[in-house]
Amino acid sequence: MGNFGEDLRTARLARGMALEDITAVTKISQRYLVALEQESFGLLPGGILNKGIVRSYVGALGLDPQDWTERYLQAYSASGQMLDDDRGWTAFAANVGRARLMRREVVEGRLRWAGTLLLLLAVGAAAYLTFRYYGLRAGWWPTLLPVKEAQATLDSLLKSAHALLARLLAWGGR
Repeated sequence: MGNFGEDLRTARLARGMALEDITAVTKISQRYLVALEQESFGLLPGGILNKGIVRSYVGALGLDPQDWTERYLQAYSASGQMLDDDRGWTAFAANVGRARLMRREVVEGRLRWAGTLLLLLAVGAAAYLTFRYYGLRAGWWPTLLPVKEAQATLDSLLKSAHALLARLLAWGGR
């Protein structure tokens, strides 16, 4: 494997593309594309924009942006042209990527737990309905749950809710 700039230029020429074609597709100035191929990283705008330029360039060539961005960062670090400002941007970009991955893992974990809870509720409901069905068929279910007392409790709750609603409506109508 050669160096970053030579490999990039070779990939472009292998696809029969001129720098003008890439500039037309990506809207990136041709001087930045030449700077990448010549590894004159000091001529690039700097910061996080450099990664965007590399991604657009290799995307126009149909290459893997992730792989080429990593190669660019290695070549840029090895060149000795990296400014302290750019080191900060590189660290910032790496931290943003890690934070996105961690956030995605948290969301996936929550979804797994929600799915587990729903599955347990479905199994519990199925067990209850099965138990009740066989209890009714065998004749012992009515003794397990006193229906008359439950009906009386439900009736009193409905009467209380009705009275409360009537009071609220009467109070709101004043």
